[in-house]
Amino acid sequence: MSLRSWLPSFFRIGLLVVLPLPVAAQPAPIRVAIVGLEHGHVSGFLEQFPKQNDAQLVGIVDADSALASKYEQQFHLDHSLFYLSLDDLFAHQQPQALLVYTPIGQHRRVIEAAAAHNVTVMVEKPLTLSVADALAIRRVAREHHIQVLVNYETTWYPSNRALFDLLRHDSLGDLRKAVIHDGHNGPKEIGVQPEFLSWLTDPAQNGAGALYDFGCYGADLMTWFMHGETPVSVTAVAQTDKPETYPHVDDDATIIVRYAHAQAVLMPSWDWPFSRKDAEVYGTKGYAIAPNPTLIRERVNVASPEVALGIPPLPAPNDTSLHYLAAVVRGQLDPNHDLSSLDTNMVVMQILDAARQSAKTGKTVALHPLP
Repeated sequence: MSLRSWLPSFFRIGLLVVLPLPVAAQPAPIRVAIVGLEHGHVSGFLEQFPKQNDAQLVGIVDADSALASKYEQQFHLDHSLFYLSLDDLFAHQQPQALLVYTPIGQHRRVIEAAAAHNVTVMVEKPLTLSVADALAIRRVAREHHIQVLVNYETTWYPSNRALFDLLRHDSLGDLRKAVIHDGHNGPKEIGVQPEFLSWLTDPAQNGAGALYDFGCYGADLMTWFMHGETPVSVTAVAQTDKPETYPHVDDDATIIVRYAHAQAVLMPSWDWPFSRKDAEVYGTKGYAIAPNPTLIRERVNVASPEVALGIPPLPAPNDTSLHYLAAVVRGQLDPNHDLSSLDTNMVVMQILDAARQSAKTGKTVALHPLP
């Protein structure tokens, strides 16, 4: 089945619904708090926050008073929202979820603190720095029965969902190869905030450079396409083409992820001529390419030409991170095996940790399922 065959029927089904339906009561917004302002993506979140009804912001935690003041003024936030520590936040508020915008190296600490208060957490990608940290996070999440979610921009791309559906419906046959490109021309080159650039270029806080910053996107997608299967091995090379700008971390990497009957080639880079997040999947029957969030190019058999198809927006709650988070907190959605789920991101961390080790040693790293 190709996208051509199921998209039109989807629209026909939509046209059949002509009678007015009862309006469901709007659920109360979930209470969320932001932890950390060092991650530049927090600006985009604060810009969009007033336009949605899923969450109420009850607190912002950051010990840097100058940074907190900058965001307070920029987004016209109430000064009473700001707290210097997580302990202070929990003493005065009862958030249902934390949105974490700290350096990656602080994710484990924040998650452990949230778990002690039985609070769900959504961190910006990737989950953490190492498999050891990931195992510790999984342990506290299980002990305290909380959800730990990872937010990737590409999770909300309709085109990536279309790739997954083509594979799931066997339209392309068995998956044999994926090629996934992610990155831009460099965080300094695109002008990220100084506090963001500082930790992005610190391997102790970011794990690596482009290899972690953008390699996680491809690792997440491939783990999803492979339904959580642990790869057989990971081989990676990483280099610094701009040492004057990034003296301590890589700015370009290639990661080969091998499975029993498939391969993925992940190409994270801070050296692309422009921003890109695109994916290609090749099966035993055909291929599909997602060059952007809303377009698919597919060829499903040898007798058919390649066709381009626009993909409609995803329905809520799978269209935005806040819709998704609210559905999980309310118990309306089980995140298991999703792109954001902890189980998927445990495998992502195996791939990233092994890629970092392989790039350092020049050797292929064998992997086994985590206990």
